[in-house]
Amino acid sequence: MTTATMQTIHWHYYHGEPTVTGLLKQRPGDFQVKEILAFEPLGEGEHIYLYVRKVLLNTAYVAEQLAKFVGIPLRNVSYAGRKDKYAQAEQWFCVHLPGKAEPDWQTLNLEGLTILRNERHHKKLRIGNLDANHFQITLRNITHPEQLASRLQAIKTAGVPNYFGTQRFGEMRIKETTQDNSSGGNLALAELMLQGETIRNRNKRSMAISALRSWLFNQFVHERLVDSKKNQRPVSEALYGDVLILSGSNSFFNCEAPDAMIQTRLRDQDVSLSAPLWGIGELASSDATRALEQSIAERWPEQCKLLETLGLKQERRALWLYPAKLQWQFQENALVLDFFLPSGSYATSVVRELIKPI
Repeated sequence: MTTATMQTIHWHYYHGEPTVTGLLKQRPGDFQVKEILAFEPLGEGEHIYLYVRKVLLNTAYVAEQLAKFVGIPLRNVSYAGRKDKYAQAEQWFCVHLPGKAEPDWQTLNLEGLTILRNERHHKKLRIGNLDANHFQITLRNITHPEQLASRLQAIKTAGVPNYFGTQRFGEMRIKETTQDNSSGGNLALAELMLQGETIRNRNKRSMAISALRSWLFNQFVHERLVDSKKNQRPVSEALYGDVLILSGSNSFFNCEAPDAMIQTRLRDQDVSLSAPLWGIGELASSDATRALEQSIAERWPEQCKLLETLGLKQERRALWLYPAKLQWQFQENALVLDFFLPSGSYATSVVRELIKPI
């Protein structure tokens, strides 16, 4: 198998392939994200929550440096989500220090890192313990900005496919002639695993597995969009056997009959269509949806088998993404976006439907 097998440039656009181009992440301040916790630290306990601002630093590296600074195992440092390295990101870390004095955090000298708050709490911070992420993104050198107003309104109304973003796959900072980022980073490591190689570095192995599973999820989303277009059926409507996720939760149920009530709940964003995050176990879908998802899985047997061998369990993820409180402002040839997304979703998947990065 070669890296060309797992490309990322072919995934279907919902609002049509953009004809407007622009610069994304020309400078770190052009991509700002702030985490919003699902709770407020109580001010006591053996877990220290650190709210930091990081610039040109990836989340895993910061966690390693925090562990080194305090002199504890890396497993005692956690976070709610990974944030893009090429950004100005404000996020929470959790340092477990049972029975130990708290250090002077201001003596941590790490370029690009500022500790804004430190609070104690009685529980560990875990992946996904976020209410939302707040993004402010500046796109520069926009060609034909007048063409974006209608597309922005369409995105605000109808949302975008909930693809995992390019960061998950190992985003390339140097533009390739192929305009494909699948030849480097985490996806390349996933390819090595598919070829039978062992990745001994724990962090790199974890990133490779996440990239593989995310890539396969994106395939399911892509094929669902293609199937809807082929059959002239709105992609936002439920099929017999769809798995619907209750908004703001991990709970889901099987749609035995896509009646008017189900379609209304989908339009009201009370529930969301979903696609599989592959792993061990049976597909939760049934009927027409199960047949479609099974046919997609059969096209990628090696990817599915490896994820099962690694012990991952079958899960579901929302197929559609709605940016909340989406606002925008044009500044000459720049566009400033402001919106909120739920934990685990990607702002770059919103930008993807707007412009072609140059």
